[in-house]
Amino acid sequence: DKIGHLQIADNPRRGEPGTGEINYDFIFNVIKQSGYDGWVGCEYKPLTTTEAGLSWINQYR
Repeated sequence: DKIGHLQIADNPRRGEPGTGEINYDFIFNVIKQSGYDGWVGCEYKPLTTTEAGLSWINQYR
């Protein structure tokens, strides 16, 4: 099986990652272990600006 594309948003209400119920530490660890090296699309509603809304990504680089 191959993963072709990933798209993320938190739950509920398609919030920024880390603002809801999804355990992104676990999710990104599984993605890393799978060897996936493609794009991760972010389809969520930022709380403020897009730039500020992407600050969460720094902890997963």
